[in-house]
Amino acid sequence: MTNTTATKLHYDIVGSFLRPAELKAAREKFKAGEISVADLHQAEDQAIEDLVAKEKAHGLKVVTDGEFRRSWWHLDTFWGFSGVKKIERQQGYTFHDEETRAESAQVSGKVAFSSDHPDLAAYKFLHTLTVNDPEISDRQSIPAPAQLYAELIRGEKNRQAIAKYYSNEEDLVADIGQAYHDLLLALYDAGCRDVKFDDCTWGMIVDDNYWKNRIQEGFSRDELAEAYLKVNNDALVDLPEDLQVTTHVCRGNYHSTWAAAGGYAPIADYLFARENVKSFYLEYDDSRSGDFAPLAKVAAGKDVVLGLVTSKHPELEDSQTLIKRVEEASQFVPLEHLALSTQCGFASTEEGNKLTEKQQWDKIELVIDVANQIWK
Repeated sequence: MTNTTATKLHYDIVGSFLRPAELKAAREKFKAGEISVADLHQAEDQAIEDLVAKEKAHGLKVVTDGEFRRSWWHLDTFWGFSGVKKIERQQGYTFHDEETRAESAQVSGKVAFSSDHPDLAAYKFLHTLTVNDPEISDRQSIPAPAQLYAELIRGEKNRQAIAKYYSNEEDLVADIGQAYHDLLLALYDAGCRDVKFDDCTWGMIVDDNYWKNRIQEGFSRDELAEAYLKVNNDALVDLPEDLQVTTHVCRGNYHSTWAAAGGYAPIADYLFARENVKSFYLEYDDSRSGDFAPLAKVAAGKDVVLGLVTSKHPELEDSQTLIKRVEEASQFVPLEHLALSTQCGFASTEEGNKLTEKQQWDKIELVIDVANQIWK
């Protein structure tokens, strides 16, 4: 939320953008064997260069590559680690109105960072577009370590795969934390000073319906929350002081649908009070996220970015309503430690949400305009 070359900002984005038609076409041609991987990378490069120019033109000071090189917001990152392989499940993730593609990840060896990780290569290109521009800085978004842990223990077959390489889950947690720590240091060495962990694990375990299923599998919510907290914090140990790591929490974002519902109260003592990130980007665009009271648990001095503007639907929120909601949140977190953003990205997967590119930018302009009214 803080530009490395500017004063503190009070407006922000979560990071993913709708894929342009040209990029979608290039991906389809690549899948069909009609173009080479070099051709695909060239199409991605051009799309990202165009996006950064648009981000800057619309007033953003912290920019991303839109996650244009990814198919998924999380799985592409997982597959880039050593000891993690891509698999196909019988069923995809279940959302409120839809089911996703059935791809997933599974342990295939000891989990470790690989120097050819795709997120590192992606960041290096983004940095070439910002390094000589004093008006903007760049951010790399990656799924949280807890998200990888949650994926690897999901289902009996995955747990059987873990048992082939790990005698206990504590060692798996340690390796995931180390793999992420090494990725963070590699990004830092490449010039990155702003990394965001995207993390749906917290947004899922607050859901009572979801939790009933996990109880049937023998999980304890408190034990799972402790594991999520540990693996995230393990990745954050002994990092450079000028590397900002933040986190974003939502309850699923796929093709304008959602996966979970529930307020932050059940996990506030873990996430808000004890996770060693600098800022929390929190979904708050509708009643599924509950009220602001759990924000009282946010550790002193940390920032909260309120995701009050939905990225799921094109209708623009009322400015005065947004202002009032920020005022309500300021009862629990001081106004100077609050900011405004969209509730999630616009395309957590390559399918994207159900709105146009213009409507996407209208949402961002609304965020900036309202933030400028509040924080004059």
